[in-house]
Amino acid sequence: MCDEYQDEEFNEAELISALTRLKSEHRQIDNEIKAITETGVADMLKVGRMKKIKLALKDQIVFIENQLTPDIIA
Repeated sequence: MCDEYQDEEFNEAELISALTRLKSEHRQIDNEIKAITETGVADMLKVGRMKKIKLALKDQIVFIENQLTPDIIA
């Protein structure tokens, strides 16, 4: 039983690490999109791709946050 608890902690630590990395990537892409659009010479295809990547990252972030948050029975 003690080993299972340690594995859960390790998994939680991995999730937290992944969450931190994903949030950083999401923020970086958001900053890049803003920089591209502010120049006025925006490649809309590139911006569209970046927004899709940003949305996929957000979905992953929400999934991990839900894994880390215990279910609340209402």
